[in-house]
Amino acid sequence: MTSAVTTEKDNSEQSSPRPGYGSLLRTPGALSFLLPGFAARLPFGMLTVSILLLVQHATGSYGLAAVVSAVTGVSMALSAPVMGRLTDRHGQSAVLAPVALVHGVAISGLTALTLLGAPVWALALAAVPAGASVPQVGPMVRARWAAKLQGSPLLPTAAAFESVTDELTFVVGPVLATALCTGVHPAAGLVTEAGLTVLGGLVFAAQRATQPRPAGAAAAVAEKHASALSIPGVRVLVAAFLGIGAVFGGMQISMAAFSEEIGNPGANGLLYGVFAAGNMIAGIACGAVAWKIGPRRRLILGYAGLTAAASVLWSADSAVLLGALGLLVGLCIAPALITGYTMIETLVPANTRTEAFTWLTGAVALGQAVAAIAAGRLTDAYGSGAGFLVPMAATALALATLLALRANLAPKGPGRIVNASTEARAERADERGIGHRVPVTVD
Repeated sequence: MTSAVTTEKDNSEQSSPRPGYGSLLRTPGALSFLLPGFAARLPFGMLTVSILLLVQHATGSYGLAAVVSAVTGVSMALSAPVMGRLTDRHGQSAVLAPVALVHGVAISGLTALTLLGAPVWALALAAVPAGASVPQVGPMVRARWAAKLQGSPLLPTAAAFESVTDELTFVVGPVLATALCTGVHPAAGLVTEAGLTVLGGLVFAAQRATQPRPAGAAAAVAEKHASALSIPGVRVLVAAFLGIGAVFGGMQISMAAFSEEIGNPGANGLLYGVFAAGNMIAGIACGAVAWKIGPRRRLILGYAGLTAAASVLWSADSAVLLGALGLLVGLCIAPALITGYTMIETLVPANTRTEAFTWLTGAVALGQAVAAIAAGRLTDAYGSGAGFLVPMAATALALATLLALRANLAPKGPGRIVNASTEARAERADERGIGHRVPVTVD
């Protein structure tokens, strides 16, 4: 009798529809950090494209431009977890305001050196502070949602909403950067990126009422897991997110080279925008669906679809076909991204979440940087088709990692992770085989 009651309860929990975006946006205080947060995140979608186009204009080589862009990405990937740890300890405003100002100065220096014809090694050195000072606004916004919605069924919706917001920046950012660099001045993209980062970052930092309470130095020392990376599940997600970053980096370089090959450099922004639009569309859909399978299974299925879609990019021989394939790849990215970010709540203690989010964001940046170097060398030597092999290989490796280490992604018990969400209950029900035959419902 007890088993039957428990099963009925679990099925009932899974059958309840997920609250929609309207309910999420009506959360008290949400708009106060969402609007400036978006303004501060838009430059992230402009940064690498602007560096790539400016340095390529100055040097004439996508390979050299990719190196400078990659140094920026690696620097950001290495500094992001440190920034996240400091944010968890001292608070978002205390970290974000000075970092945004430093980033503005660093980008100005990189831009000036490029325009003055400095050698590539000097540009690479200047790219280190430019990347290391990229404000981690996305993880900060996610941490605010996690603090406000602990244990709420709205949390997965918030994760989907954040993925959509990220992808909106990758729709608008590359198109805006390309238009500025090709239509105004090769440096206009970076100048605009720096201005938006400083302005948006300072306004977001001023919204102190909604930021999570800092853990403080004493709490950070006492915490059993000094670093979020000490948790096996986080390490698996980091490895998987390297594959997603490789898709972004490989496609960014290869699409730019493809546009040059067809004699229409301006098509790069449109092609990349279509790719990011697919991600955004899928993100909207994922946030509206009340999934009846657990997060681990969704993550693996998402990566399987992404690997399949990325494996045919190299065959594109026209802008229309590449746009269609890019849209398909974009549609497959969002489910993997959203699920990975959502799983952080069930894997990581509350006082290290910002750091955990920055590890994932940093993994995307690192994967993007390494892929940009590899794709840049391949496109310089063999053309854009060879560059598209990078996303294919990276996603296949990420999928293999997930399949081999999926046991590490099991959610922890509520005694170890504070306020485990309904996603954790869905995962446990998924592992017991409960509720699989219930059809997907849409909010």
